[in-house]
Amino acid sequence: MILVALAMVAIIAMAALSIDVITLYLAREEAQRSADSAALAAAKIIALSGLTGDPNNQSLEWGAVCGPDDGTNGLATRVAKAVAGQNTVGNLAADSITVNYFAGTGDSMGSGTSDCTSLASTAFGVNPVVNVQVRRTSMPTFFSRIWGRTSNSVSATATAEAFNSSNSGNVGNETTGSITPVQPRCVKPWVVPNADPGNNANRLVHRFTGAIWNPGISLNGSTKVIGENFWLEPDCQSGGSGCTLLNSGGPLQPTANSNATGLTYPYPTSNNLLYVPNQVGTPVIALPSCTVGDASTTFEEAIAGCDQPTNYSCGVQNANIVDMSTNPRSQTSDAVQCLIQQADTGDVTGATGQDFFTPFAAPTTTYPYPIYAGTSNPTGLKGTQISTSASIVSLPIYDNSPPEGKNINPSGQTTVTFVGFLQVFINAVDANGNMNVTVLNVSGCSNGFGDPVGTAVVGNSPVPVRLITPP
Repeated sequence: MILVALAMVAIIAMAALSIDVITLYLAREEAQRSADSAALAAAKIIALSGLTGDPNNQSLEWGAVCGPDDGTNGLATRVAKAVAGQNTVGNLAADSITVNYFAGTGDSMGSGTSDCTSLASTAFGVNPVVNVQVRRTSMPTFFSRIWGRTSNSVSATATAEAFNSSNSGNVGNETTGSITPVQPRCVKPWVVPNADPGNNANRLVHRFTGAIWNPGISLNGSTKVIGENFWLEPDCQSGGSGCTLLNSGGPLQPTANSNATGLTYPYPTSNNLLYVPNQVGTPVIALPSCTVGDASTTFEEAIAGCDQPTNYSCGVQNANIVDMSTNPRSQTSDAVQCLIQQADTGDVTGATGQDFFTPFAAPTTTYPYPIYAGTSNPTGLKGTQISTSASIVSLPIYDNSPPEGKNINPSGQTTVTFVGFLQVFINAVDANGNMNVTVLNVSGCSNGFGDPVGTAVVGNSPVPVRLITPP
């Protein structure tokens, strides 16, 4: 009985200690989840802000996204702290949340800074990396205090990156000499030429390096590619089930859509970009309720929902298909109206329920570009600033430049090469499938000297985000 009594003391002591240890392990897991979500949130803000479209910080606006959080600048830092603060660690908020930035995972991770502008590195503009540490001190103990241990601390660290493939062979994670391709899902099936309508029809991306042709952030009417406002218009005549090209089968060019007649809004005679329909795979997923029993084709569903099966291969020669059997005009109008919750396609001069970005077609004056929830936004955040929106979409850029670039066949299918992706915010759509958009980001991939080498980075955005483990 004496031996049993002595053994029971040891057994009870170990059981008591195990409760404290398990409590600390659970708190550590809570801290890790908090850090993971915060790092991903910060990386997403960087990806959607267009910062990677200004890899050299020509605009000197990086600080607005990833500078020190002073209530005005440091949006990514502020969002990371807010997300981490929503998660408790041991039933209480974390004591400290630290956000640092690095110029790629090739760093030793010892040179992190809370102000990304001090990095002054193109590598950060291509492959920005954010690190979040969540720490909770004074974790209570239940039984180990009998040995004088009254509190413990737990901490966790997470690292996330946003990756823009543009010029990634020369800068970024590491210099490889070969661009790393991206393969985004849920791309909208509107194929546009590699031409920048706001810059004398110069290209959007360099077809050899994948670098952005006219990088930078537009403010107050400047002509940098990020923030440009123009019309996306179908290069198809009205009527008929298929797409009959307006320009008689020639290469797509950023010219005015002469067929947009009978509308109240005076369309500009320049600074427009024509698009043709991409072939859509099946099945389409993530369909909003407004398409149920209404969407007539998979093309329309792919716009309102997510065309996940289609392989939007970037930089691979002739790996994608333009399908002229579809006339995108009315289908685009109906699907976009459903996607962005726009109530009236007859009024394209302002928000009619959809999320809005700035006053319609006005030059942007604030960066990062603020997005506000429209009156039809299902989140209930009407009129408040939001960090993402269904109005943000991505579409493929095809190689229309000789000698590899192709003309689009006036009927049937044409195999084309995608050299990048364009991420835009849809301000409004009219009844003819014409969309007023603002550019949020550009991502390029090379195809001029052969296909990109390596496994594509997969994600739902042309600038995908992911958690990584630093070396």
